[in-house]
Amino acid sequence: MPRRPVAIALSESERETLLAWSRRPKTAQAIACRARIVLAAADGRSSAEIADDIGVSRATVSKWRSRFAAQRLDGLADAPRSGAPRKISDKDVERVIAKTLEEKPKNATHWTSRSMAEATGLSQSSISRMWRAFSLQPHRSETFKLSNDPLFVDKVRDIVGLYMDPPDKALVLCVDEKSQIQALERTQPMLPLAPGSVEKRSHDYVRHGTTTLFAALDVATGQVIGKCFRRHRSKEFIQFLRLIDESVPADLDVHIILDNYTTHKTAEVRRWFARHSRFHVHFTPTYSSWINLVESWFSVLTRKQLQRGSHRSTQALEKAIRDFLGETNENPRPFVWTKTADEILLSLKRLCTRISGSDH
Repeated sequence: MPRRPVAIALSESERETLLAWSRRPKTAQAIACRARIVLAAADGRSSAEIADDIGVSRATVSKWRSRFAAQRLDGLADAPRSGAPRKISDKDVERVIAKTLEEKPKNATHWTSRSMAEATGLSQSSISRMWRAFSLQPHRSETFKLSNDPLFVDKVRDIVGLYMDPPDKALVLCVDEKSQIQALERTQPMLPLAPGSVEKRSHDYVRHGTTTLFAALDVATGQVIGKCFRRHRSKEFIQFLRLIDESVPADLDVHIILDNYTTHKTAEVRRWFARHSRFHVHFTPTYSSWINLVESWFSVLTRKQLQRGSHRSTQALEKAIRDFLGETNENPRPFVWTKTADEILLSLKRLCTRISGSDH
């Protein structure tokens, strides 16, 4: 004969508590599931019906019916697990996190897991686990510089607006130069990648001159107009503007996003823009190269082509850059801007608040 399920009768306070538990968010679904089992059992439903409705096994339903009948609400909590008792208390965790955020070691600029372990009397592995749990990385540091441009807000809204809602019958181009690209030749041949061994190259090199890459990134398509010049003056910049003018269909306006480099603002350049009325210039705020999308493409070029390359001449370097440009334009992939101007300004507001609240 099948065993008769344990009957459940609830007081008003128990029912209210179980209803509250059953509505718990995702972080406490185990308790919520147990509460729903007990509530369904109190309504007189069978274990089979409850199991099918909630999506658990009959054994699970029987377990929590029995536990509740024996221990009431306390029975729905997890039983103590076997194994060694916890050695690190919540106070130890709080002490480590507070020390990491609020103090510095006497003989260094930042904490390491070893120095923190020595200062707190805990193990290095414990310190590492705590830092990972709280997303703390004392060994890392990044740079930033806030813009002092009085028109910062207007310029951010203008450029982000071009990215997210470009004008009709117009092309949006992010233009900049990657200057002083060095043609470096390693003094010894590279050792290629092999199973169990990474690629190796000599630490020293011979310089064979430099070049400057002028590039214009089409925000909509990801295609790049680019040309290398040996010098970096307004004369070369105007030559590159002529190349852009020839490359873009005559019926389209051209919106150019530029930084505040002196080469972009000479009298010759201003006269050239005055003679070409379809060109509209949008300057980025000072110290805000991050808002110019062509910088992202320069980063890809550096990582994939320049950083580990070895070139015996400037001509070889320029050929490698032209080949990379060709590959980019054969299979272009646009950089999609996703953050609105309001979100950017809110992030900067939070950063400024943190800076003003610090001791530095």
